[in-house]
Amino acid sequence: MVAANAPALLIANDKSRRGSEIAPFEAALRAGGLEIRRETVDDAAALATRIRDLAGEVSCVLLGGGDGTLHAAAPALRDTGLPLGILPLGTANDLARSLDIPDTPDDAAAIVLAGNVRSIDVGTVNGIPYFNVASLGLSVAVTQNLSGIMKRRLGMLAYPIAAALTIAKYRRFSVTMRADGEEILARTLQVAVGNGRYYGGGNLVHAEAEIDDGILDVYSLEPRAWWRLVVMARAFRNGEHDRIREVRSLRCRTLSVATKKPHDVSADGEIVTKTPAEFAVLRNAVRVFVP
Repeated sequence: MVAANAPALLIANDKSRRGSEIAPFEAALRAGGLEIRRETVDDAAALATRIRDLAGEVSCVLLGGGDGTLHAAAPALRDTGLPLGILPLGTANDLARSLDIPDTPDDAAAIVLAGNVRSIDVGTVNGIPYFNVASLGLSVAVTQNLSGIMKRRLGMLAYPIAAALTIAKYRRFSVTMRADGEEILARTLQVAVGNGRYYGGGNLVHAEAEIDDGILDVYSLEPRAWWRLVVMARAFRNGEHDRIREVRSLRCRTLSVATKKPHDVSADGEIVTKTPAEFAVLRNAVRVFVP
């Protein structure tokens, strides 16, 4: 059970697609006997700071929001060791999906109240932690075309619309990768480096991927014609893209990626750094309440 001698810190992203649903989540937690300290932050950058500032006064951190909110909290969760409770209120909710956490307030609250904790891995890119996937190339361009208004109005439909606006005009670029010391040269549309099991609203990183396996699941997308991506879509959804000739798949513990010109790198849907990029995995770095 959650410790009774300190309140739980509850923070919600009111700008998330379903941010208004935090009230029934809080009510269910209080009804279950959990003392709540409700806090608000002005932006994502302030979230980790608030968690660190209150770490000695709370028993756990409860976050209502999507993968962007969880990504913002990752450094503080890693550093403080406070267990995380998730109410999935975003568009994709891929970390919650990887952990089988439901998106209904009562069910999510019941998981926190039960107190079962699982230690999960955290990926890093240039030292910046992430939960799901970090990538460069096509997916970053799609992210740049994916506005917050689109996500709030269209939900998951926003992703294929943004992709359609991007894919036909995007071109391959050269990368040099070093996976566990082995050098690989490629012409690619995208390099994705997965720590979790899901990304992009339910696509499987790899059929065997788990968020506590200590492995980075990597793929480089290398078709010569953009329309081939349409043919590949189902395989990516099922995590079977390693069977496709135009997709280079790797499983490793460390990865470096260099490009001729700096490319933006996104992590959990947020642009966080540029190439050259160094990827690694931190074992059992964050504790999360799970079913």
